[in-house]
Amino acid sequence: MVSSDTVMNLFDLTQKTALVTGGTGWLGRAMAEGLAEAGATVIISSRERARAERIANSLVTESGQKHRAIQLDHMIEDSIAAGFQDALEGGTIDILVNNGLEILGDDLNTVAFEDFAKHQVNNAGYFELSRQLHRHAVDRKSPASIINIGSMYGQVASYPDAYEGICQASSVAYHALKGGTIHMTRHLAVYWASDSVRVNCISPGPFPNPDSAPRELVDRLKQKSPMKRMGRPNELKGAVVFFASAASSYVTGQNLTVDGGWTAW
Repeated sequence: MVSSDTVMNLFDLTQKTALVTGGTGWLGRAMAEGLAEAGATVIISSRERARAERIANSLVTESGQKHRAIQLDHMIEDSIAAGFQDALEGGTIDILVNNGLEILGDDLNTVAFEDFAKHQVNNAGYFELSRQLHRHAVDRKSPASIINIGSMYGQVASYPDAYEGICQASSVAYHALKGGTIHMTRHLAVYWASDSVRVNCISPGPFPNPDSAPRELVDRLKQKSPMKRMGRPNELKGAVVFFASAASSYVTGQNLTVDGGWTAW
């Protein structure tokens, strides 16, 4: 008789449903692909439903999944409520990946007060979506996994010389946001552990999109990394499947940094 605790079974997400916000983006799409490849049914959310549908339709269906797309803006409370209810029309949700991000490019020299404050609303959206999933899990008396997406820049400052003369420095509002994401993860994990709702965080390091990142900036960032290269989106698949699956059933309140050793210096 094969044990249900074999490694393959522990990582298997068949019969599980995951909601991935910002699932059409550079990293969100890769994580959605990883969850689908592990057997999960994936619900892709985006501000643009048509864009989400294109990604949902591209995901593997080898386990008989019927992936879906919903419209959801995590910066707007009413949109969160409506989008989450739309996601539930397919049945249940077991996994939430809080990956969506409204970007702010201004650095500490140019950012306006109101823009800095608005950027922190990203965390309010992560919290409200997490609370919705927690309530759903408690109502159905079933475990759930919440995975917040942080950043190495929620843990360490950026190098000024990496950006100098090329582009604006890494946004101070973003650093504040992601530091808050990491700590909110710990707080929610402690309060919701007794409800079998696990809350963890993945903090990517440098994963620049080659379509938008200046080449010279990427070359400088490589020199700051022990591995001397940038991350590839598929290198986040293992982390998200680990936190989403029974393989991490005794792990909550943790932040896994996937940064090529950047924060180890």
